[in-house]
Amino acid sequence: METSASQNGLQKSFNPGHLDRVIDRLSANKREWARLPVKQRLDLLQQVRAGVVETAQAWALLAVARKGLAVDSTLAGEEWMSGPWAMLTAIDILLRTLQRIDGHRYLNGVKVRRTANGQTAAKVFPLTVTDRLLLSGVSAEVWMEPDVSPETLRQSSAGSYSAERSSSEGRIALVLGAGNITSIAPLDALYKLYAENSVTVVKLNPVTDYLKPIFETIFKPLIDAGYFAIASGGVDVGIYLTTHPLVDTLHITGSSASHDAIIFGVGGDGADRKRQNRPLNNRPITSELGAVCPTIVAPGSWTKADLRFQAEHIATQKLHNSGFNCIAAQILILPRAWPLKDAFLEELRRAFARAPSRSLYYPGAQERLAGFLAENPDAIELGDAADATRIISYINLEAGEEPSSFSTEIFGPALGVVFVEGSDPASFLSNAIAFANDRLHGTLGANVIIDPASEKALGTNFELLLAELRYGCIAVNAWSGLGFLLGHTPWGAFPGHRLNDIQSGKGFVHNGFLFDRPQRSIVRAPFRPFPRGILHGSFALLPRPPWFVTNRTATATARKIVAFQASPSWLKLPGIFFSALRG
Repeated sequence: METSASQNGLQKSFNPGHLDRVIDRLSANKREWARLPVKQRLDLLQQVRAGVVETAQAWALLAVARKGLAVDSTLAGEEWMSGPWAMLTAIDILLRTLQRIDGHRYLNGVKVRRTANGQTAAKVFPLTVTDRLLLSGVSAEVWMEPDVSPETLRQSSAGSYSAERSSSEGRIALVLGAGNITSIAPLDALYKLYAENSVTVVKLNPVTDYLKPIFETIFKPLIDAGYFAIASGGVDVGIYLTTHPLVDTLHITGSSASHDAIIFGVGGDGADRKRQNRPLNNRPITSELGAVCPTIVAPGSWTKADLRFQAEHIATQKLHNSGFNCIAAQILILPRAWPLKDAFLEELRRAFARAPSRSLYYPGAQERLAGFLAENPDAIELGDAADATRIISYINLEAGEEPSSFSTEIFGPALGVVFVEGSDPASFLSNAIAFANDRLHGTLGANVIIDPASEKALGTNFELLLAELRYGCIAVNAWSGLGFLLGHTPWGAFPGHRLNDIQSGKGFVHNGFLFDRPQRSIVRAPFRPFPRGILHGSFALLPRPPWFVTNRTATATARKIVAFQASPSWLKLPGIFFSALRG
């Protein structure tokens, strides 16, 4: 039987018989998976982990080639870190949680506190000595919804592993994978399987379809057992699966336009349904849909080395993966009255210009950048003629019409810069946070850069200011992309978006501690790298991080980190430290 997607304006047709058989097999096993004892789930997860270890090199090298990078490029390290390492890290924290699930023992030893505004926060990273050594000075907390107290935190965790699981009939989840970061689809699938107890079918994005054989090897134990499946194809396959009568729930990582097409339909009827909030597809859906992400730089007394390092940091937030990240910095918010702003911007221009060459591999990038340049004719284009352009534009907030870069994700290497009033860190941060909350689209991630002296002077007021910043992940002297890499933290939009104004999405993934009601994550890193930080009183041992686009040994260090995560050994640590220090 041929099924056409012409009702959605598509001409392509396909044979759905194979997909029906896939879904039928999952349906036959959904009850069994939902009730499967934890020990058997752990055995399967260990086998999946072994598959990641087995395929890590092939996975990374395939991604490097498809993104137009040389194998020995320093940028190749991005694919090791955001692919196999992110997957291994998430699996390892999930294993730890499930091994101690009885009585919520996995929360034993986790530091829980009340924040300055009274919320409950759990410190989820670092957990181990090697955490403290490999990412020295990096920390992560999860802030819960306001009505979760320290006393009720355990009751608000791992609810899907309560006694009711033994009588569950199970569900089929469909995951629509992203095409940019290669671990997104498998990580989303893990969460649906192990946190939501759903047998799962992943529909790969055509951009990452080349990884299907890798993922089939990794998930083979779950595929063979009938708990998991992988599908590929175009929009027509996605439409067929999102409307399949046996599919119970949906998850998408992508754009809000794709989300709205799934839920409300397309064309004039879809627009009317969205306006009236009348879904065409009533399946429960979770989503991660990107954002116009801000980086806020608080004024302070910085050295020349500070200016250079933080300029490289912001260049990384924009240029990592050529800007094809839902969490890429898009709007840089600077204090207009900061005496060092011109010197900082000069360092930023240099960091953009010096960043290694790479291609614009993601479809539509040229058109999006052309649109940005048309709206910002005075923008600065950096990089050599043979390289993908990198763009910086200074945006006048006094101009009448709101620029589209405040409401539309560029998804490419273009950065807007705005200047906000505030004569001191407190007043500037208050104004910058209000600007980000009120004028920028989405709530996925925000970055705040502040020197230690300025933060210390603010005292608890700094945490109160952070509490006002409505984002699912806030990075302090770090990039919120680190919140994605750490499987310890939930990943998703700030809660509260309506279905017909979805912005950055709904729900969380990753979330290795299985918190039922997380509100946001706060990740932190040192303001200054080792060894320079020691001269300023910081004893963190983190040099220039391996995810920096300016790191000279990023690929070598990333490979060593993956090897360590795959098979931890104290004997491997000196090689990692030596490589990292040379970065």
